[in-house]
Amino acid sequence: MATNRTFTMIKPDAVANGHAGKIIDHITQAGYKIVALKYTKLSTELAGEFYGIHRERPFFADLVQFMTSGPIYAAILEKDNAVEDFRKLIGATDPQKAEPGTIRNLYAKSIDANAIHGSDSDENAAIEGNFFFSQFERF
Repeated sequence: MATNRTFTMIKPDAVANGHAGKIIDHITQAGYKIVALKYTKLSTELAGEFYGIHRERPFFADLVQFMTSGPIYAAILEKDNAVEDFRKLIGATDPQKAEPGTIRNLYAKSIDANAIHGSDSDENAAIEGNFFFSQFERF
């Protein structure tokens, strides 16, 4: 059964390029309610923990370095069918393959600097949201 919450991060490349506000507007215009929002910078330890599932992959070190290169916005979003619909809203990981009008099509530069993260399942949305936010930070 699908839940109505998902997790996202606006990544350092999109923040550095001044796209965070436009991306947040894109998200809210698509009908998402922001339940929690945080502007922060990941340490190497926190980025390594968050992306721990990829620890054995060859791109892990580069991913951690990229995600610690600048501030990010982390958010929990709410809407019916949140995870699946959000994955459609952000588009394919490779912005060259992302549908026109998706967030990655509009704001990402490459498969590595792809502007935004979106949870891939209801279970991961809960885990990722809990990683960044306490229950007292959700509205």
